Amino acid sequence: MNPQIGLDQCLTFINCQLQPRHTAEAANQTQTHFRAITISRQSGAGGHSVAARLIELLDDRRHKGGSPWTVFDRNLVEKVLEEHHLPSRLARFMPEDRISEVTDAMDELFGLHPPSRSLVHQSAETILRLADAGNVILIGRGANVITSKLDYVFHVRLVGSVENRIGTIQRLESLTQREASAFVYNEDLGRSRYLKKYFGKDIDDPLLYHLIINTDLVSYEQAARLIADQVMPGRQWERGAWSVGA
Repeated sequence: MNPQIGLDQCLTFINCQLQPRHTAEAANQTQTHFRAITISRQSGAGGHSVAARLIELLDDRRHKGGSPWTVFDRNLVEKVLEEHHLPSRLARFMPEDRISEVTDAMDELFGLHPPSRSLVHQSAETILRLADAGNVILIGRGANVITSKLDYVFHVRLVGSVENRIGTIQRLESLTQREASAFVYNEDLGRSRYLKKYFGKDIDDPLLYHLIINTDLVSYEQAARLIADQVMPGRQWERGAWSVGA
């Protein structure tokens, strides 16, 4: 297993990898459109719904013969484990900071999994490779920070009121209001702590994103179209194509 990688080492690695490519091919691609998207989202703000619709819009606009767009979220963990030849049992140790510091330290002490920073480092490597390959939407896991210096990656954050997000989680997960409230709180806290702990960034910093969308006021359909129009400008959409409601 790799030795534990400290925060400074992790950030140094990422910064080295994030230098813009200077090839003619890269220059041509960045002039045409963005090749990858990161989505940071508050729990219940519609991250997966927006990404699913966005995939359809981008695939409709891509050049014939081009690779289809793909979303990486939960399956990103599987990709990391596959690329780094790690056992599948490690998947439960790789959520966005849902394991307590004490539990994490004890598990590392007894050799149940490699150091958390090592797993984050390996995740960063995979995220960078996926972004470089292009036609990917990367949800969460600090992808916006990891790819922040790549000028062909577009960064989005989805937000909404706590009340609406709790209601969404209630419907999607069939939870009580109390259970949904706890779910939203823990998810938001975990994601915020993950970014702060491993990358030293505030997830709510607006300067980390090209676009911040309030899904209380903008439907998932409209959000997907707003992003698609920025990432891959194509034909003009008719007014009738815009839908109201999520």
